[in-house]
Amino acid sequence: MTNLNTQQLAELLVGIARAQQAIIEAVESSKTGFKSTHLSPALMNAARVRDTQRALHLADLPARILIQCMGRNGPNAAQIAKDIDELIARESKAVDNTLDMTKLNL
Repeated sequence: MTNLNTQQLAELLVGIARAQQAIIEAVESSKTGFKSTHLSPALMNAARVRDTQRALHLADLPARILIQCMGRNGPNAAQIAKDIDELIARESKAVDNTLDMTKLNL
């Protein structure tokens, strides 16, 4: 199996978000008001946009990309790749720090 780089992963996430956006548009066309009434609040919760005290996590990124797809400009794959790199670096550093048994204060 081939390994994906972050740019390819970002483009894959953007493609998935665009497919989800197509489904959202189909539901919106059959039931006007669906996006603003039902989807937006649920999507904001999933993306944890309103939780400003909490740092962005990798699990929040797909919902945030979908929010970007719903906007005028759409997502930027290069920025998403940069965000993925930063999140992975931060999370792997946090895991390294928590698993290092030599740094325990006993």
